[in-house]
Amino acid sequence: MTIPTPTAQPGLWSATAMIAAIVLLSTAGEVLTAATMKSIGDLDEIRVHSGMKGAIRAVLTCPLFFAGVSFLALAFFSLLFALNHLNLSLVAPASASLTLVTNAIAGKIFLKENVDRRRWTAAVLVCIGVYLLAH
Repeated sequence: MTIPTPTAQPGLWSATAMIAAIVLLSTAGEVLTAATMKSIGDLDEIRVHSGMKGAIRAVLTCPLFFAGVSFLALAFFSLLFALNHLNLSLVAPASASLTLVTNAIAGKIFLKENVDRRRWTAAVLVCIGVYLLAH
């Protein structure tokens, strides 16, 4: 096995677009998956009444579930593409931390979750960390 040789890095806008694609696709997938689980209800309760097959059926018959999984798959392939062109030391922390921020925003807006001051503070600190990482 040979170690790959360094190649020219993409410009700032290309790197930003790659990381943004990962973050937005991942957030969409996670919000859709969470919405699926909220619409289905307690899987333990479903399992007690309908068995494991009933719980699996409840998940697999919800169209939001497949939309969420599709977005998460696209996010994964976007991550692979970005890792092919950018350094791991930038892509992994930037995409993971910015996804935390966008999940908090999306949870508040789309799922009507209570996002307290502590989580917003953490999101701001994450943004500062990503800025420092990128520069």
